[in-house]
Amino acid sequence: MSVNNQIAVKNYNPDVLSCLANLSNDEVFTPPSLANRVLDQLPTDLWSNPDAKFLDPFTKTGVFLREITKRLNEGLKQKIPDQYERINHILLYQVYGIATTELTSLISRRSLYCSKNASGKYSICGKFDNDAGNIKYDEPSLHPHVWDGKQCVYCGASKEQYDRSSDLESYTYEFLHTYTPESFFNMQFDVIVGNPPYQMSDGGYRVSASPIYQRFVEQAEKLNPRYLTMIIPSRWFAGGKGLDQFRDDMLHDRRIREIHDYPNAMDCFPGVQIKGGVCYFLWDRDNKGDCKVQTITSSGAGREVERPLLEEGSDVFIRWNEAVQILKKVRLLKEPTFESQVSARKPFGLPTTFHGKKSRIDNGIKLYENKGTSWIESSLIRSNRSWIKSNKVFVPEAGSGSDAFPHPIIGKPFFGAPNTVSTETYLLVGPYASQEECENVISYMKTRLFRFLVLLRKPSQHATSKVYGFVPMQDFSVRWSDEELYKKYGISSSEERFIESLIKPMD
Repeated sequence: MSVNNQIAVKNYNPDVLSCLANLSNDEVFTPPSLANRVLDQLPTDLWSNPDAKFLDPFTKTGVFLREITKRLNEGLKQKIPDQYERINHILLYQVYGIATTELTSLISRRSLYCSKNASGKYSICGKFDNDAGNIKYDEPSLHPHVWDGKQCVYCGASKEQYDRSSDLESYTYEFLHTYTPESFFNMQFDVIVGNPPYQMSDGGYRVSASPIYQRFVEQAEKLNPRYLTMIIPSRWFAGGKGLDQFRDDMLHDRRIREIHDYPNAMDCFPGVQIKGGVCYFLWDRDNKGDCKVQTITSSGAGREVERPLLEEGSDVFIRWNEAVQILKKVRLLKEPTFESQVSARKPFGLPTTFHGKKSRIDNGIKLYENKGTSWIESSLIRSNRSWIKSNKVFVPEAGSGSDAFPHPIIGKPFFGAPNTVSTETYLLVGPYASQEECENVISYMKTRLFRFLVLLRKPSQHATSKVYGFVPMQDFSVRWSDEELYKKYGISSSEERFIESLIKPMD
């Protein structure tokens, strides 16, 4: 090893919590730098208030508690000059946590108290009389899942997946498994902050998962803190699986005063892919109003704009500030939407797992499936049989697998001739009177403006008919290009550049 390398290794002193945050894991750990950006939203006078109380109700590494303690230690110097007394006061009376597992309780105590035992000889707090300190963790048997049919009444966990041996982790998150969360510490918190678990397996096709983070937000609101701030996936912007009511509640809540959005989660959590991106928000109990919205990408933080969470005539959150004006221009003409042209899932009643015969059969129907094409007998098609002999367009139900921009947003549409059908791998667009009309529809779907408007409603890889709700209908007796659409809707050159920064061309 060279002398320079030896010096570099000797001087290498990484924050262990930064290292943990870069490990692949089912639960996403928070890097200290991100935890501090979240805490920066809070009023600075909190850090000099010896009575302010902070709770992380799902601590994993203790990073939020540690960074809060650092800030209080600095802010309380004048009020509590002696550092020993100051640290003891902060850790005894101001900073609290509830761990997600036994392991994370030990990690969190080590981060906060410098000892896995709060009352141990290495603890920086000399006044605890118990090993847990203010970081609570109970055995899962003390707050088990309670099944009501197929789901837990507290957290919505799937009985099929989590009603299992005690040797396996049950994920009975303590903060959720109660109707009285205020009983944990019997006190009023000024700030609730953290990065909750995001999802739980629901036993669906290919290890499907249901969101759980919204339940942590709702439970925290029951405690009525002055401030609530969490890092959560951004899929709630447009709702979706189990999130429609949560989205509606959030978008109508004028106590949400800041949203910092990462459309590509890797710009927030390096090396971690979370479809639809992530965001952190500030909920301010006593200060209602419009919300400051900022988008952060690999090229930096965008301009912060204060605006309503819910634009007039919309039922989703428009994540890009620049997109709001573009959408308003498109909607000025009050045209019907393209959503009416797109089928529901399983347009012909055939699931993704269905496979036809590879060799052509007499009087058979051509089937587009997830492994290519095959052949199927007409009698096996039970839904929308009138579409079989029609001209139509197929588009993949799952769009681009990337969150790095620019990207295509939707899969490539293609012509579906008469006597063709598909599994739920595809959605059907149409039907239409001729192949020419279908080709004109395809030309429209390939434009960047079309796919940009889809993006505004598309919270994840999957693209149901609802994601086409901002796309206006056109005259499909002619082909369409972006140049014609930009002119029609008065899209400026700077708006064109913004659209093209997000959307790849589609050949």
